Amino acid sequence: MTIAPGTHLPHAKFKIMTASGPADVSTDELFGGKKAVLFAVPGAFTPTCSLAHLPGFIEHADDFKAKGVDVVACTAVNDVFVLDAWAKSTGAQDRIVFLADGSGDFAKATGLDLDAGAFGLGLRSKRYAMLLEDGVVKALHVEENPSVAEASSAEKLLAEL
Repeated sequence: MTIAPGTHLPHAKFKIMTASGPADVSTDELFGGKKAVLFAVPGAFTPTCSLAHLPGFIEHADDFKAKGVDVVACTAVNDVFVLDAWAKSTGAQDRIVFLADGSGDFAKATGLDLDAGAFGLGLRSKRYAMLLEDGVVKALHVEENPSVAEASSAEKLLAEL
């Protein structure tokens, strides 16, 4: 079953990079009692993710916060070291929380996993963007084609606030 507006995020743990190294953080810790934006990409450093999807969220991070969003987060089925390098290379590490879903457990739990084995990428996450309030999905935009970042763009989600 795929998560939908009105449902609560499943309990899951991600890896994040901290000043002292990798650490665990749960969906409850990240999103409980907060208004949040969570977007997912099939993979860090991939063309659409790096050139079309992530830049809009970097550009509009302050706009989301001005509209009451407490957290802007990105998840991908990559390890914490890859996501940390991607955050640093894009200058987004202080604007967006990067959540490593290394084994794809969160992607599978939400029903938003993607079999990209035909492209040599294995299990990944579908490309999406969602608005959360206290861990409950208020809006969800999933791309039909993982090579496109239109329905899940920062601008589209920002327009709903």
